[in-house]
Amino acid sequence: MSLLVMKFGGTSVADLARIRNASEKVKREVERGYRVIVIVSAMSGKTNELVGWVRDAANPPGANAPGFYDAREYDAVVSSGENITSGLMALTLQEMGVEARSWQGWQVPLKTTSAHGAARIEEIGTDNLNTKFDDGMQVAVVAGFQGISPEGRLTTLGRGGSDTTAVAFAAAFKAERCDIYTDVDGIYTTDPRITGKARKLDKIAFEEMLELASLGAKVLQTRSVELAMRYKVRLQVLSSFDDLPGTLVCDEEEIMESKVVSGVAYSRDEAKLTLISVADRPGIAAAIFGPLAEAGVNVDMIVQNISEEGRTDMTFSCPIDEVGKARAAMEAAKQGGSINYHELDADTEVCKVSIVGIGMRSHAGVAQKMFSALAKEGVNIKVITTSEIKVSVLVDRKYMELAVQALHDAFDLDKAA
Repeated sequence: MSLLVMKFGGTSVADLARIRNASEKVKREVERGYRVIVIVSAMSGKTNELVGWVRDAANPPGANAPGFYDAREYDAVVSSGENITSGLMALTLQEMGVEARSWQGWQVPLKTTSAHGAARIEEIGTDNLNTKFDDGMQVAVVAGFQGISPEGRLTTLGRGGSDTTAVAFAAAFKAERCDIYTDVDGIYTTDPRITGKARKLDKIAFEEMLELASLGAKVLQTRSVELAMRYKVRLQVLSSFDDLPGTLVCDEEEIMESKVVSGVAYSRDEAKLTLISVADRPGIAAAIFGPLAEAGVNVDMIVQNISEEGRTDMTFSCPIDEVGKARAAMEAAKQGGSINYHELDADTEVCKVSIVGIGMRSHAGVAQKMFSALAKEGVNIKVITTSEIKVSVLVDRKYMELAVQALHDAFDLDKAA
């Protein structure tokens, strides 16, 4: 029998009515002849509540100093949200006449590293579930986001952990497909809230989805797309609330005809920092970006301008909430003598807008067309970076929606290929 992995996010299992709705979708696939592994998240809002309880327990009112909680116990508490959902869905499926049972990460087992709160998947055992499937189980409802460390402790996988769990199970069990059910009905050419001309894509290549996810598209987490691309797991993004066709994320070879540009992404909360008048010498980039990395600053776009006098301005972007860390790291490096600069200029009123498409590999003039479209609307570009299938620019945040709409129109993204 073919096997299907179905993942339901927090909004899709927010209460018993939604759990029943999700269970009906699972039952439908069972009736089509599939064995099904369901990966569930905690009910919407439950994980934040559990995290709050952990923090309150470690930092009770009146405490003299902030408590540093045991990350192992954090995982034990926070992972319970998925356990509840998996049990409730198994019960609901049983009531519908489907042979289902719940599984926690350690029962599978899903083996991870020991990095509590941000563990990485190392191995998924298949024997336990396959034995139960052979004994008549039709659906395994697995708690997402969790596993077991080499020390035998519960672990959680961090941001996007349930999506990553679903893709990993699809790879381990050689599933026909991994269906990700969420509160949107697919991947769009851009955010429909920005422009009503946004069009849902039937298919998108792994590489394009990976770029879009890393550039701000929130439908899928980068980590899960990376895993899907590595193991060639076909992903389908679907709505939990509407029976509509979704978007298939697949290998490039499955897409017959691709547009030059597939989508426009944006990231609103960006900042541009410029170190003015830095000495131009071998090793200066390492001296700047080493301390930034050590401080946990996620540097993105980098531009270097060298003057005739042997001085340079080094510009880079980072998330706006990391400006403080970046400034502190640079000041510490300056005081320590590893770098010297005249001043650090921070512009916190910028955003990043990007175009993505595998068609860029074989078409010239894409960047020029992008720059012309922005110039026509009076949008000034501050920083530019490119890759084989992406062009990103930093612009003033007040022009973000205008820039997205202009690029969507320039590349005719409202029309199919």
